[in-house]
Formats: sequence, structure tokens, C-alpha cells
Amino acid sequence: MQLHELKSNNPKRSKKRIARGGKRGTRSGRGQKGQKSRAGHKIRPASRDLLIRIPKLRGFANKTKSEKLPVINLTDLEKMKTTEITKETVGNVKILGKGELKKAVKVIGVKVSKQAAEKIKAAGGSVA
Repeated sequence: MQLHELKSNNPKRSKKRIARGGKRGTRSGRGQKGQKSRAGHKIRPASRDLLIRIPKLRGFANKTKSEKLPVINLTDLEKMKTTEITKETVGNVKILGKGELKKAVKVIGVKVSKQAAEKIKAAGGSVA
């Protein structure tokens, strides 16, 4: 049996036609005034209204790809007692060239700016 072969148990009884007057009263089962009581009403989904209310995102969205390292200046290296600077002694930092360096310092495995590298080499140290 398929859908088009189905037959009503009571073939004399016709389908009720709502909202066309008749014995159901003036409003014919549709309630009172409003969009839903009118013929051909279509209510758009609430999700579409929510999308309209959400403000548009503007501006620059890309974040920096490399994380910014904490910095140490040459003045901080001057104050340190050690002459060999590694990641174990100062941590994961970058050395910048602010200040003067008077003692020879060996820098191993730490990021160093160009200006700082020049000043370290000028003081008799080395950068590796």
C-alpha cells in the first residue's frame, strides 16, 4: 500500500476549511487580530532576526604569530656577576642594546638584537 492508495474511513465527511466564515464564528479558530490570523501569513525564523541584531565585527583580526619575549638590556647584564649568559641563567629572553657594557660577556643560545651584539663584541665578548 502506498500513500496515494489510502482511503478515508468515512468518505462522506469532508475536510474542515478554517477561516472562511461558517459555523465556527467570526474569527474561525484563528484567534484575534495579528499576523497569524491573516491569510497568507509567513513569519520568518527568529534566528534570522538574531543575526541582524548581532553587531558586525570590524578592524584588524589577525594576531601576531610570534610571541613577544621578555627583554633584558645591557645595563642588566652589567649588573650580573656571571660572564657567561645562557638560557639557564637568564631564561627565555631577548637582549636589547640599551646602555653600555664594560666587561666581556659570552652569550650562548639567547636571542640578541643587532645593536646589542655589536656592543657586546666591542666590549670583548662573543655572541653564539
